[in-house]
Amino acid sequence: MLSKEWSKFKSGSDIRGTAAEGVPGAPVDLTDPVVDRMARGFVVWLSGKVQKPADKLVITLGHDSRISADRLTACTSRAMTDMGAKVLLTGLCSTPSMFMSTVDPVVRADGALMLTASHHPFNKNGLKFFTARGGLEGSDITAILELAEKNEFTPLPGGKTEECPFMETYAAGLVGKVRAATGEEQPLKGLHIVVDAGNGAGGFYVEKVLKPLGADTSGSQFLEPDGRFPNHIPNPENKEAMASVCKCVTDNRADFGIIFDTDVDRAGAVFADGEEINRNRLIALISAILLEEKPGATIVTDSVTSDGLAEFLAAHGGVHHRFKRGYKNVINEAVRLNAEGVDCPLAIETSGHAALRENYFLDDGAYLVTRLLISLAKLSKQGKNLEDLIRDLKMPLEEAEIRMGFFEEDFKTYGQKVLSDLKEYCGTHPEFRAAPVNYEGLRVSFAKGEGGGWFLLRMSLHDPIMPLNIESDEAGGCKVIAAKLYGFLKSYRGLNLENLENYLK
Repeated sequence: MLSKEWSKFKSGSDIRGTAAEGVPGAPVDLTDPVVDRMARGFVVWLSGKVQKPADKLVITLGHDSRISADRLTACTSRAMTDMGAKVLLTGLCSTPSMFMSTVDPVVRADGALMLTASHHPFNKNGLKFFTARGGLEGSDITAILELAEKNEFTPLPGGKTEECPFMETYAAGLVGKVRAATGEEQPLKGLHIVVDAGNGAGGFYVEKVLKPLGADTSGSQFLEPDGRFPNHIPNPENKEAMASVCKCVTDNRADFGIIFDTDVDRAGAVFADGEEINRNRLIALISAILLEEKPGATIVTDSVTSDGLAEFLAAHGGVHHRFKRGYKNVINEAVRLNAEGVDCPLAIETSGHAALRENYFLDDGAYLVTRLLISLAKLSKQGKNLEDLIRDLKMPLEEAEIRMGFFEEDFKTYGQKVLSDLKEYCGTHPEFRAAPVNYEGLRVSFAKGEGGGWFLLRMSLHDPIMPLNIESDEAGGCKVIAAKLYGFLKSYRGLNLENLENYLK
């Protein structure tokens, strides 16, 4: 069983920690000795997984733009070659491209290691792993960390490194997909498309994808890799980041805008009028495209999607399967449904993590955007645009998210009791209409005049937090709903209600 010292590095299906100095109170814990053992643990784990001796393994190793990338690359490559593995150095790359290196017919890597901490602050970094079966599960991360903690490794001779500029191959694949789908060499000619890479790894999309397809990319911003992220956080969910790319679109009078997170596994987009395509809009847009191709298909989303989206999917002939938060959760659910014979082409979170069945159910922001651009190219030839696909999407008048902490040390047990008691409370208070199916937390709706919307109260996946999401179609409705819930929650002394109380003031 993992000690507290090592279990702290587990973050869902990744390893994360502090890799650089510069933030008070955040000492570096991803030190060279620690990372060395993690990389060796991956080699041993991978050897058992693919049934190959360690000295026969081929592992790709890449990184995003973080300031600790060079140090961690040197450390992990040294550790893995010392274990006998052949390590292919891809350099600056995207997380999705690292998975693709495991299924590429030329590279055929047995496994891949990506050094990234997604959108987290500049001082953070982490290790994300892939095999040809996809990203690892949480149990796999535990196994790797257990091996690292034991530190019982036997070095083998023969390990070596080679340069492998795989991003060229990955980008060429995206270009080829657009050309094949449109039948044109430069289907984006005449379209002005700007990209905001946030100084992460996504700048490649301009030179290696959009320009070969004929797009005018003038005005694109923050394409240069800079691990201190001086302009804004590379995160499509961040308000400042989205405001920045929206302004970029309108200032340059572009037809379309794209924003990537640091390692390009997520993306957001912007219409020509500066309206962001994020969260429910993004889900609706890619769903509309897929449902035209696959009528009646099931779309798996996370738990906080709106009622308007559910209505939109039904109106477009789709089936909405609202599941748990967490990109691995929605992906695994979509895989499960397909295995049972359900036609499910898409698993997508409101965070922007989107995985398509046609693309190995890989959460890939660049692939998602490329899929949108295929439709943009086709629609533009008809004098139409992408906005036309989601004009009937009903957006809530108000929405809010409130995060509540705990005073109780055993917050998981306490939080589950709150949810259990709330479910019982709904049974005796008719205005609290609990959803009949809840995969995560409890979703409760309120009639028109009583808030005209819903709330979802759930436990955070990893943190001692109880997030509360509220949407309403009435002016002031979110506060009405919040006040009703507060009336129930106020007796729970182990729950920190300060943020909810401040919202209600």
